[in-house]
Amino acid sequence: MKLKALKAAFPYTIPIFAGFWFLALAYGIYMNVSGFSFWYPFLMSITIFGGSLEFVAVSMLLAPFAPLQTFIMALLVQARHLFYGISMLDKYKNMGWKKFYLIFAMCDESFSINYTADIPEDVDRGWFYFWVSLLNQSYWVTGALVGGLAGSLLKFNTEGLDFVMTAMFVVIFMEQWMKQKKHHTGLIGIGCTALCLYFFGSTSFMVPAMILILVILLVFRKPLEEGGLQ
Repeated sequence: MKLKALKAAFPYTIPIFAGFWFLALAYGIYMNVSGFSFWYPFLMSITIFGGSLEFVAVSMLLAPFAPLQTFIMALLVQARHLFYGISMLDKYKNMGWKKFYLIFAMCDESFSINYTADIPEDVDRGWFYFWVSLLNQSYWVTGALVGGLAGSLLKFNTEGLDFVMTAMFVVIFMEQWMKQKKHHTGLIGIGCTALCLYFFGSTSFMVPAMILILVILLVFRKPLEEGGLQ
């Protein structure tokens, strides 16, 4: 049962491996050149397992101690998982002990696979979800570990490596922009960010920008879902 579920889940995760391993490798190298030993990215990828948050955590670890701001930042960066979790309530029901790991290991990619995958009838759904989540996390953990170990051996100029996650989000944003006929949500994000950047400056704009975006999306949720603001 477990092996059959693993065989069914593995092909779905192959594209994730290609993206995760490269990003995690860059993350491990970035942690190393920022002055952290290899076990930092290794342990953080095991315990946090949030790609964007892990990249942001590097600057937060290097910044002055600010627990409240760190908590708010972590909450806002990963807040989208609240909506993922609601969507998976029925699918993760009656999963026993696996449910706790499935909740912890939920990321964008695992959610996409587990929510949309056409699972064969003779494959246990719980074990399928489990293997998808575990495989995806293992790709990230091993990539971060290798990057952390290899960082000290690399001799090329690693300046700008921290931009890899920003570049990924820009690509994702542009892909969504081109797919959608109406761009109200994208424009809300751009407008709120620009406004907060003007008022709060480049070092403090992110948290208020994300709060403002969240508030506007909640207030105008119905018209946005019905086809966009007119």
